Amino acid sequence: MLSLITRLRRVDAEAAPEPAEGGEPTRRRLLAGTVTVLASALVLAALVVPDRLDRLTPAAFLRIPLEGVVAVALLLVLPARVRRPVAGLLGLALGLLTVLKLLDAGFFVARDRPFDVLLDWTLFDDGFGFLTDSVGRLGAAGAAGGVLLLAVALPVLVTLAVLRLTRLVVRHHTGTVRAVAALAALWLGCAAFGVRLSPGVPVADRPAAALVAEHLAQVRSGVRDRAAFADQAATDPFRNVPGDRLLTGLRGKDVVVAFVESYGRDAVEDPEFAPQVDGVLDAGYRRLRAAGYDARSGFLTSPTFGGGSWLAHDTLLSGLWIDNDQRHRDLLAGDRLTLNGAFHRAGWQTVGVMPAATQPWPEGKFFGYDRYYDAAKLGYRGPKFSYAPMPDQYTLATFQRRERTGPHAPLMAEIPLVSSHSPWSAIPKPVDWNAVGDGTIFHQASTTSDVLDRDTARIRADYRRSIEYTLDTLVSYLRTYGGNDLVLIFLGDHQPATAVTGEGASRDVPITIVAHDRAVLDRVAGWGWQDGLRPGPDAPVWRMDTFRDRFLTTFGPQSGADGSPSH
Repeated sequence: MLSLITRLRRVDAEAAPEPAEGGEPTRRRLLAGTVTVLASALVLAALVVPDRLDRLTPAAFLRIPLEGVVAVALLLVLPARVRRPVAGLLGLALGLLTVLKLLDAGFFVARDRPFDVLLDWTLFDDGFGFLTDSVGRLGAAGAAGGVLLLAVALPVLVTLAVLRLTRLVVRHHTGTVRAVAALAALWLGCAAFGVRLSPGVPVADRPAAALVAEHLAQVRSGVRDRAAFADQAATDPFRNVPGDRLLTGLRGKDVVVAFVESYGRDAVEDPEFAPQVDGVLDAGYRRLRAAGYDARSGFLTSPTFGGGSWLAHDTLLSGLWIDNDQRHRDLLAGDRLTLNGAFHRAGWQTVGVMPAATQPWPEGKFFGYDRYYDAAKLGYRGPKFSYAPMPDQYTLATFQRRERTGPHAPLMAEIPLVSSHSPWSAIPKPVDWNAVGDGTIFHQASTTSDVLDRDTARIRADYRRSIEYTLDTLVSYLRTYGGNDLVLIFLGDHQPATAVTGEGASRDVPITIVAHDRAVLDRVAGWGWQDGLRPGPDAPVWRMDTFRDRFLTTFGPQSGADGSPSH
């Protein structure tokens, strides 16, 4: 392919008019040659550029893409009347595939997976909201405009480049035939002997065909998945269990399920994070033990990575594996008994505290909270912290004031804590719980860094500090407002993005149950979870969708030795 581009550049320059007196013909020839080089480079890049940034190496551009060789051969044999329309269609298809590669690359960075051409379009609205919270509406609008311009310009430019190169290959038919034959022979030879310039990068490659095949398989899998999910959702051993046989081991307790945003396994095991994060957890455990608490910890495997917190919430509460938005929508359209629904059936008052819900949240109707607090109802009057509309300390203090102060019926609350949400550029400082008030005190209690002017090391450090803040806040809340009637379950929703974890990180997140009443922890002895707030490397790992059934079985009137359903 490189030799073909070189030959086209030479013949294009030779085809330009010879210079007469003056420099105008020379300038035209140079301009024509430059445009041809740029067109050739653009087409080559569109063919061979990988869809993952970690594969963007010099060796990636030294491949021979079979699609390019076949396309040139096809254009050479087509009749003149159809050659140009076919070239235009090939260019448009290649341009659109290039846009798809860029989408894949972005999703691998953010979610460590490729773009889903069926389901991921709705995420662009969430992405715009995230950018608005991070850099302001003007910056978000500029970024969105740039992305849209690129998405339109790429197919147009690639199409024009293919049309220009088509004219050249036809004009120099004989030389192009020889170049194509040589490239085809070289491709076959490299394919036969498996020639690679670097591991995983074959010289003889079919990158465009492979990309199309991967996404077609993704589409077929998505179509089949809907029926499979319907079958899974229809099977529920707890669907008809009466309330008086649910959660008998927690009668009289307030149960709080707190999701810690982006709290993943790397936070407690990565050598760059673990010394400080584990220090917070271990020191917190010592303080809690001195106050009469105990804790057990393990790991859950999240269905999502780097984002999509709602998928983790769905999975934990429903006992179903919700790893895409199609399953999320189908779950909301059904009548699955969720964990908070089981508490409600058993007589608890259920509460949803959603500090990041700044727009209508239809999920609240499905989960059926008795009371629901979005950002507006929480009444915060302090500063925002990047994505987080309010600090976690304010969220917990307001929940305590409105729901747990004074006599009350047993509560079950779901509380996402979002101070550790990316971009981790603004982190609150803890204040005295009695001084939280309406949140105005946090104007003087924050640290910030420029979200755009940070290298990877600074991003990782900011991430670690945000996790430390939330974990320390949870320990402080327990010591300030806990008691024998409170059971706290806190866990991560997913790992942070690959900018923090690197490529290939696990999907595991820590989970911890803390209680003052020893009988609660005696119930979970069969789980094999480890003592303390921090799970060690050998702690058990469960899929997140198994938690609901294990929990309901363990705290029901009958329990298997390992906490598995005994129905």
